[in-house]
Amino acid sequence: MTGALSQAANAGTTAVRDAHRFDEAALAAWMAEHVVGFAGPLTVEQFKGGQSNPTYRLHTPTAAYVLRRKPPGPLLKGAHDVLREARILTALAKTNVPVAPIHGVCADDDVIGTPFFVMGLVEGRIFWDATFPDVSREHRAACFDAMNATLAALHGVDYEAVGLGDYGRLGNYFARQIARWSRQYREDTDAGCDPAMDALVEWLPANIPTDDETRIVHGDFRCDNMIFHPTEPRILAVLDWELSTLGHPLADFAYHAMMYRMPPEIVAGLAGADIAALGIPTEQDYIAAYCARTGRAAIPDHDFYVAFNFFRLAAIFHGIKGRVIRGTAASAHARNRAASFPQVARLALDAMEACR
Repeated sequence: MTGALSQAANAGTTAVRDAHRFDEAALAAWMAEHVVGFAGPLTVEQFKGGQSNPTYRLHTPTAAYVLRRKPPGPLLKGAHDVLREARILTALAKTNVPVAPIHGVCADDDVIGTPFFVMGLVEGRIFWDATFPDVSREHRAACFDAMNATLAALHGVDYEAVGLGDYGRLGNYFARQIARWSRQYREDTDAGCDPAMDALVEWLPANIPTDDETRIVHGDFRCDNMIFHPTEPRILAVLDWELSTLGHPLADFAYHAMMYRMPPEIVAGLAGADIAALGIPTEQDYIAAYCARTGRAAIPDHDFYVAFNFFRLAAIFHGIKGRVIRGTAASAHARNRAASFPQVARLALDAMEACR
């Protein structure tokens, strides 16, 4: 889904979906007790965007809020942990990383059926298209620089100092991740094998770079996961911290920079775009800007990190393909992801071959 279609499908709010309804009166009573300054009456709408954790816009006569909750029903252990999201947002509020303010956190299933948190509503722009349409050439370049600076700022946070020393496992990030996604790929026999994936499963663990760093990583740092100022090229809040952990910063950066090689019909990507005409920095210039901000001379193994990220995404799409075949993921979105699997695996292989 590209451009205006993606914007129309994901932007704004709608009535709360039947599967995601809850006791709004119970929420209002909880907020009256736990959210400073709250005063009803409360009205609730659901954001249309494809968040895996249902997300709602809360209106009162004097304020607006956002509620993030665990989805109802049975879930995999550790999945959709909104309390973990609330924890990192609270920690990063003490830093120069832009995040929405947390107003209240509830771990009690009895209020609305699942744990949730309430944060401030940040008004601004979300760009679902990585070419930033309808933005001036000058502001487009500045928006890219703002994304680069924000990710560099995140990777500069002292995770111990902000209370996140136990937020993830330390060290061997690539070995653990490659083993995990290789196992998931091999075990889903319904989705079948793919020659590109087979090559990556063999090559990646034998070619992990020797450097081993640990920083806070976002895990899904894309242009559509941040809110830009309504008129200025600066970021007001980074969203969707569900995949955040302690990990390797260059994996996180390469996932973000993967936009340069990503076809826009898969997720927000720049492949095929005339970035010079658009005023968007080249991939190499973007890498150089991140290096300058993080004190690196270069990223010699960048293609490995890109190969790893495309491999991880391909493994996720392979799992979706298996669920589509088994009939447990019937949505058009799931079918599109499954159909994109061979293309993403091939992009991973291309990045692997660039390392040789």
